[in-house]
Amino acid sequence: MKKRILAGLLATLLCAALSGCGGGSENGSTPGAQSSSGSASPTATVTSITVGIAQDLDESLDPHLTVSAGTREVMFNVFEGLVKPTPDGDLIDAVAKSHEVSDGGTVYTFTLRDGVKFHNGAAVTADDVVWSIQRCADTGKGTAPLVEAFSNIQSVEATDEKTVVITLGVSDNEFLAALTTAILPAYSDQQSTAPIGTGPFKFVSRTIGDSIVLERFDDYWGEKPSLETVTFKIFESGDALVLALQSGAVDLCAHLTPTQAAQLGDSFTVLDGTMNLVQALYLNNAVKPLNDVRVRQALCYAVDKQQVINLASDGTGKALGSSMYPAFTKYFDDSLTNYYTQNVEKAKSLLAEAGYPNGFDLTITVPSNYQPHIDTAQVLVEQLKAVGVNAEIELVDWNTWVSRVYTDREYQSTVVGVDASSMTARAMLERFTSTYGKNFINYNNADYDALFQEAQLVTAANDGQEQTALYKQMERNLTENAANVYLQDLGDLVAIRSDLTGYQFYPIYVMDLSGVKAG
Repeated sequence: MKKRILAGLLATLLCAALSGCGGGSENGSTPGAQSSSGSASPTATVTSITVGIAQDLDESLDPHLTVSAGTREVMFNVFEGLVKPTPDGDLIDAVAKSHEVSDGGTVYTFTLRDGVKFHNGAAVTADDVVWSIQRCADTGKGTAPLVEAFSNIQSVEATDEKTVVITLGVSDNEFLAALTTAILPAYSDQQSTAPIGTGPFKFVSRTIGDSIVLERFDDYWGEKPSLETVTFKIFESGDALVLALQSGAVDLCAHLTPTQAAQLGDSFTVLDGTMNLVQALYLNNAVKPLNDVRVRQALCYAVDKQQVINLASDGTGKALGSSMYPAFTKYFDDSLTNYYTQNVEKAKSLLAEAGYPNGFDLTITVPSNYQPHIDTAQVLVEQLKAVGVNAEIELVDWNTWVSRVYTDREYQSTVVGVDASSMTARAMLERFTSTYGKNFINYNNADYDALFQEAQLVTAANDGQEQTALYKQMERNLTENAANVYLQDLGDLVAIRSDLTGYQFYPIYVMDLSGVKAG
């Protein structure tokens, strides 16, 4: 049904568009389903919920080896670092009770919190912290560190049972954010299948392709969750997910489309935020004809991103112009949002100049379990026709997308969302440096690389203003060179059973269930 509606809207709006001119979260409710608690009253005690998710987690659950945002999102409830993020975008001490930074910004001293335990009951020690940091700083195999920011570490040592001192080679304004990296038991070798952290929930079991079960950790050092058990149920079919919500089999689900949310009744509250990611038509800059900047710029001019937002996201997204989203207020450059506005004639001219006067064929590879990306790709296919680009959507399952697109880089283009693994500009922008192992678009620009290196050498002086300016120059470089066709930070609709409260949005892509309770 949605495809028929979308097709009709496209036919009407594209005609008008081609012949003419080229935040904060709010709570709302939308009509929904019978609650899985049946006749339970809103004040009844809720001890367990089922959360619907659109993809299975990574094969390995080891937090230091995580690839996908969906895995980080779920396992945020299991792992903690020396510090952790808050919904307001701050960093607070977690495994650490306190920390101090030297005047030169190169020595970080952490005092560990009393009473912090791992999920296996063992007390967290300074040796566990040292091992966890060293593991991510040096793989011992001559490869890049597991956490890139840790390449700056000169030493990490336990000076006593409760104190860990990390010394950097040079001052790094963003280093503290990297210390959200999970603290694990020293020399643990089963994190892949039986992960152990310090978070408010502990891992219980996993059924590949079906579900992940977490349980409240009663020895948690902080405020303990109200929920006793959370089951994450995997629905790679959007239709099956909606049916599960309507039947009461699922109590909470994030990242719904407006069409999906509209099918729920008043047994659900729908919370409205943003996903904190950059959705784009990501381009493989190393394959023809996308290795020509004129072709990439032509694709940017062919697209009307506001129309994409209106048609694919019912107007809920926030338009973007580079690889940064609005929640990173300090780094977001809104002047790039409309750097390219739809101009069909200019797009055709650039294609002709590049040697493609009749356009070319383009394959857009999209993970089949993400309806928002499929809907976006459908709009792009219609828009690109106007400039002679014959785009075709290739749907693949999530594991195939990870292996073929993200890892092997065997693709032309793809529609996905890219998020930040930590609350830093570096987490969004380093991935496009030429030597970065996860530079899946094969972007190779010497000026961009030089800007990144300069940003890493900036000291803590000037309250980070110089570094911020350099990161904004990197964003402009991506935009001017049309590294990708930037679209939006998707709206994030979260359906939560109406007798539950306490769900909070974060400025990064996580799902914190520690505060969810009957209300």
